[in-house]
Amino acid sequence: MTKPSRRRRILLSAASFLFGLLTLLIVLVGGVWWLLAHPNTPVSPYWNPLRELTVTAPVTPVTAYQLNRALADDVMCRAALAEAGVQFEPMEDLVVDENCGIAGRGRLTNLVKARIAAIETRCATTLRLAMWEHHVVQPAAEKVLGTAVSRLRQIGSYNCRRMRTAQGQDNGWSSHATADAIDIVGLDLSDGRSLNLLSDWGTDGPEADFLRQIGRGACDWFRVVLGPGYNRLHADHFHLQGPGWGYCR
Repeated sequence: MTKPSRRRRILLSAASFLFGLLTLLIVLVGGVWWLLAHPNTPVSPYWNPLRELTVTAPVTPVTAYQLNRALADDVMCRAALAEAGVQFEPMEDLVVDENCGIAGRGRLTNLVKARIAAIETRCATTLRLAMWEHHVVQPAAEKVLGTAVSRLRQIGSYNCRRMRTAQGQDNGWSSHATADAIDIVGLDLSDGRSLNLLSDWGTDGPEADFLRQIGRGACDWFRVVLGPGYNRLHADHFHLQGPGWGYCR
């Protein structure tokens, strides 16, 4: 019997090594999956991508993945809101035409801590708003103003209309046409103060610092954030939009 050639021996050795490496990777991946999926896993749910989002949990590198899963699934979205105490009453989806309507529709009246005037919007928009309120607005209020936010003041979410521009151009349908955005004009504080973007944004002092801080922080939870620094059409409100190209100003 002839001995295998040197080249053949090298190929066999490489194939054996790759097969062993692949087997090891499969075992490792399977082990990690079992560890994460097991009901009694020691991995914290805040760090476990297989666990559902908890709105009030500490933010970790896994939070964005959990949030995106909840945003894409109305059942998961509503469950996350309910666990956080957000009052979001489910409603039948609104179908107007191919441009207008509300999927995952509901009536929002209360966030994690702050109240909000009753508004019909999407579950996904509400979930983003709840994350912003809990992780940005309330901590900033305590740190900068020494109080809590008792109410967010809004001027609408759903509006079957085309996009407005300062130049009067037609840039297509607004994200409000599908309730993928909400406009916030101000906030009421637990100590009795009331803040308005139109009158307080351009002032000096902690109130203006607070408004700018929560405006920047909204970009962590919404894909498009437009405020007084953008143009005159947004001089009096934050436009907080879920889907988009990623723009914060």
